Amino acid sequence: MRIVLLGAPGSGKGTQAKLLVEKYKIPQISTGDLLRAEVAGGSELGKRAKAAMDAGRLVSDEVVLGMIQSRLAKPDAKGGFILDGFPRNIPQAQALDAMLARLGQPLQLALLVDVEKDVLMKRLTGRRNCSKADCGAIYNIYFSPSKAGNKCEKCGATLSHRSDDNAETVGKRLQVYESQTAPLVAYYKAQGKLRTVKGVGPMGAIFKTMCDIIETQIRPLAAVMGRIDAVAAARERAAAKAKAVAKATAKAVAKAKDKQTAKTLAAKAKPAPAKKPVKAAKKPAKVIKKAAKPKTKAKKAK
Repeated sequence: MRIVLLGAPGSGKGTQAKLLVEKYKIPQISTGDLLRAEVAGGSELGKRAKAAMDAGRLVSDEVVLGMIQSRLAKPDAKGGFILDGFPRNIPQAQALDAMLARLGQPLQLALLVDVEKDVLMKRLTGRRNCSKADCGAIYNIYFSPSKAGNKCEKCGATLSHRSDDNAETVGKRLQVYESQTAPLVAYYKAQGKLRTVKGVGPMGAIFKTMCDIIETQIRPLAAVMGRIDAVAAARERAAAKAKAVAKATAKAVAKAKDKQTAKTLAAKAKPAPAKKPVKAAKKPAKVIKKAAKPKTKAKKAK
């Protein structure tokens, strides 16, 4: 299954992506994770990305698509993938579709986790994180506050508030999403691939709805695509076999021709046997006929 997850910051799509990965055993491909991995690995794409980031520029779509293509080539992505954080706008979506078409792995489903803006604001501005690195607990003063006040329930460490989780910054992030990423909803709807999940309520209920959509939309399609792929593979094998037979036949014919040619050349190169001298035919002996004596008439008696 090949899925792209859509949703505003704070919609919870990242959390749902991890649950989908665990259930369906396919990788979550996050462009942020890819960028960090490529830069840390010192790959050519990583170097280009680092140069752009160091210069304060956005990493080009070409580089990001190259990273995605490289990631899709790994064995764990053979059964599908979940794209999270890309595409972010229409040109990226079009470039992604073109790349996946070349790979023969088109997207099957675009899942939108839909949450109202006022809820998103509360989710992001009300977020509180445990300051202890090895704990990582997350709370929300509006929806899931710590029972220990400003302390972590698990370890007792102080809760912190990220500086960029303020109303002004969050408002700008949501505005960017609305202007650039939201049009993707119409893009995938036009392709008949968009399905929407309400991202409000118990996490388990949201996840179940997503799984139901996947089972309804992708499983039957995957079965059909599997049969189509099987037929295509059988045709490829048949074509390869026919090509091999044709090649072997041509080789045999060429070999036979070469053998006949060699035989002909050898025959031409062989010296012709010496001709026996032809004896002159004996001339028939001349038969000399004796001249017949003229008959004399008898003398008459006197």
